[in-house]
Amino acid sequence: MEWNAETLQFLSQCFLHTLSHKPEPRRAAESSLAEAADRPNYGLAVLRLVAEPSVDEQIRQAAAVNFKNHLKTRWVPSNDSNARATFSPILDPEKDQIKTLIVSLMLSSTPRIQSQLCEALAVIGKHDFPKSWPTLLPELISNLQKAAQSSDYASINGILGTANSIFKKFRYQYKTNDLLLDLKYCLDNFAAPLLEIFLKTASLVDSMADAPGGGSPATLRPLFESQRLCCRIFFSLNFQELPEFFEDHMREWMGEFRKYLTTNYPSLESNSDGLALVDELRAAVCENISLYMEKNEEEFQGYLNEFASAVWSLLTNVSQSSSRDKLAVTAMKFLTTVSTSVHHTLFANEGVLPQICQSIVIPNVRLRDEDEELFEMNYIEFIRRDMEGSDLDTRRRIACELLKGIATNYKKQVIDIVSVQIQNLLSSFATNPSSNWKDKDCAIYLVVSLATKKAGGTFVSTDLVDVQSFFLSVIVPELQSQDVNAFPILKAGSLKFFTMFRGLIQKPVAFQLFPDLVRFLGAESNVVHSYAASCIEKLLLVKDEGGNARYTSADITPFVPVLMNNLFNALKFPESEENQYVMKCILRVLAAADISREIAGPCIVGLTSILNEVCKNPKNPIFNHYLFESVAILVRRACERDASLISAFESSLFPSLQTILATDVTEFLPYAFQLLAQLVELNKPPISPSYMQIFVLLLSPESWRRSSNVPALVRLLQAFLQKAPHELNQEGRLNQVLGIFNMLVSSAGTDEQGFYVLNTVIENLEYGVLSPYMSNIWNVLFMRLQNNRTVKFQKSLVIFMSLFLVKHGAQNLVGTMNAVQANIFLVILEQFWIPNLKLITGAIELKLTAVASTRLICETPVLLDAAAARVWGKMLDSIVTLLSRPEQDRVEEEPEMPDIAENVGYTATFVKLYNAGKKEDDLLTDVKDPKQFLVASLAKLSAVTPGRYPQIISESLEPANQTALLQLCTTYNCQIV
Repeated sequence: MEWNAETLQFLSQCFLHTLSHKPEPRRAAESSLAEAADRPNYGLAVLRLVAEPSVDEQIRQAAAVNFKNHLKTRWVPSNDSNARATFSPILDPEKDQIKTLIVSLMLSSTPRIQSQLCEALAVIGKHDFPKSWPTLLPELISNLQKAAQSSDYASINGILGTANSIFKKFRYQYKTNDLLLDLKYCLDNFAAPLLEIFLKTASLVDSMADAPGGGSPATLRPLFESQRLCCRIFFSLNFQELPEFFEDHMREWMGEFRKYLTTNYPSLESNSDGLALVDELRAAVCENISLYMEKNEEEFQGYLNEFASAVWSLLTNVSQSSSRDKLAVTAMKFLTTVSTSVHHTLFANEGVLPQICQSIVIPNVRLRDEDEELFEMNYIEFIRRDMEGSDLDTRRRIACELLKGIATNYKKQVIDIVSVQIQNLLSSFATNPSSNWKDKDCAIYLVVSLATKKAGGTFVSTDLVDVQSFFLSVIVPELQSQDVNAFPILKAGSLKFFTMFRGLIQKPVAFQLFPDLVRFLGAESNVVHSYAASCIEKLLLVKDEGGNARYTSADITPFVPVLMNNLFNALKFPESEENQYVMKCILRVLAAADISREIAGPCIVGLTSILNEVCKNPKNPIFNHYLFESVAILVRRACERDASLISAFESSLFPSLQTILATDVTEFLPYAFQLLAQLVELNKPPISPSYMQIFVLLLSPESWRRSSNVPALVRLLQAFLQKAPHELNQEGRLNQVLGIFNMLVSSAGTDEQGFYVLNTVIENLEYGVLSPYMSNIWNVLFMRLQNNRTVKFQKSLVIFMSLFLVKHGAQNLVGTMNAVQANIFLVILEQFWIPNLKLITGAIELKLTAVASTRLICETPVLLDAAAARVWGKMLDSIVTLLSRPEQDRVEEEPEMPDIAENVGYTATFVKLYNAGKKEDDLLTDVKDPKQFLVASLAKLSAVTPGRYPQIISESLEPANQTALLQLCTTYNCQIV
């Protein structure tokens, strides 16, 4: 794309139309730009348009945004072949011209355009700086020094913003020699200019702050922004380790840092925007001193006392406004770091701990108006922060983390002080419950947040209160309150306490409250009925010391009709139509209760009604997963108890499943196929015509085009092959199934699924039916083995051959393989079976392959021949390795791509339904122990030709395996003679 008047006109018009409110010209302009973006020098032309002063500011701003996005997708060639096909990368000559122009253009631009170009420059810098853009840093430093001489803070902040963006990589990238070399280059060149501009700006701030009126906000604002950017760059350059330059100049940096924490700037702080700017600088300072406290404690200790005092004083004066949250949180994090360090004695002085608790912790734990608003207006975000622990950067949580930090060294003092505070809060509540309910909420929050959770388990404990008496005196009155809608935040806090300490609450006490929990499912507050559902769900998981469920089906079944009714009604509240906590509770109840016909009927009606609704617009993947799991577990458990229910389930589910298939609800197709597989398996042959229609659809190649459907389709195909083997050999269906196997096994991403299909065919069809197809099957497998032999494929091949041998005999295995190519069986055995046998995992697979391999060396004529003695010995060595060594000693991690991403999310992925899973069948129920089978078979074989096999064993087996085999013979009282 040449830069001329015509190009300027074309691009200007396009960017103007992209701002249009009318969709037609906007879409046409976007389409024209997308087409032009594939032409060489497009990015350069757009950048020149941005630099054109005669063009309207709005058009230039739109062009700057487009330029930034253009670089994001095209500066570096993508590894994704689809992306490469979509976006042609920018060529090197164009890149060089862009890099020549962009810095000076960014510095001369208006603020809005400057911010876009700054981001664009960061995109380039992320990939090219410093190795492929050695001129960038010198150019930035040169411009910084010029701008500093004229106090041009628009340019200064543009340069610092760019430096901040390109230096951020030092914060999050793994420490390598290359990274440290890049860091050294940046330090050698930028550390001194950074300190110079930081001190210059500090001097200007001081002179203005001392002037009458404290300086004008308009003049101070860019200065404070400059200091904030300097602090963020300081953080990046110091993150990996303490640089020598910063150690040498620590006094200058720390002096200014302390000043910003202890000085007020009334002219700026008198309005909210100015206060936010000052707070951002203070928060950046707190992050820097926290970094030094964590990583450079020895060098920082001389400054610690004054900073601890400054931060403490700052915290006592920070208001509860949400606009000041970041400052409060970063300041408390600093004190927390100090409290767990060797300098914790700062907290030991008399009166310090009570003052911290009274003036910092309690005010920050107390519920604010913003928290109440979040509770009412956005229950999902409230629960995410409050119940799921994603509130690590909220004042409430960080205040409690500060107490926990101090308690690391002063546990008794903290417990004594906080216990008194809790009692004071509860006394305040008792004097006037309706006005002082926030005091009780604060007390409950303190107990819950300061509880100690046992690592890796669900056991929770606290030394602050006696859990039983606190529960009875403080929590139970809230739970037994007849008005489920009164003081909802207190109700939610009480339910959270019950959930948290569920393991410590004695069963009779907890069980007495079960009807109240069921009642709270009817609360109008989304948080309250969500917490009630979560509490019931978690209670049903509690296990006693013996590992048995504390609450049995006999305990909860009497409540189930009312409980399920209330759970389904809770899903009718506004905003809770797709409440994942309620649906998870439904799933847990269906897993725990006795599912009678009376319960199953209303449940399947309720679940299919919800399913029909969410099919219209799937939004919440977690809710939908629990929904399908609930259907699967209801079908499984109800039919286990009463097989006659299957027809009722089919009547309810078939219309919904057909809707999913007919309207191609992409997100739900894998679930639908898994449920259909479950229903097929519950049927007794012959399979009904309605299922056979699905079988026909299943065999169509079109159904298999979407990779996310493959595992579920295989699962369904396996169900049909097991339940309708006779129908398989009709109307050319077996050919179609083997075509599917061929397609799947040819790709490394789906080969395991292909083996599932093939194994099910081998398992369920007679050899006479299979025989004509075996040559073709072996050809497909050998071709794949030749072209792409992954470890996973080879293991799957060993399992398949073992299954074939067990099902149809060694003679047929050897015969069908050698029919493809003379003597190929021994080649495959030696090159693939023997080396990969020791890699087999899974109890059923291990038993299958061990028994098949044993039969091979003990019953197969080709291996009993004297000429095959070496192969026989190697095979036995591999069998002994498989059976005698623990899995971690014989199996290495496979550096292979996973088959299918198993994420719960709408990115066209497969998610397995646990409750609709295929039951793994053991084909060798007559063999109880593969180790005993091995030595018994060897003893029987050796008795025929005494003296032959001990010699082969001594020559072929590793010493460790000879010892292991001898040990097995002793254990099972068998002798190899």
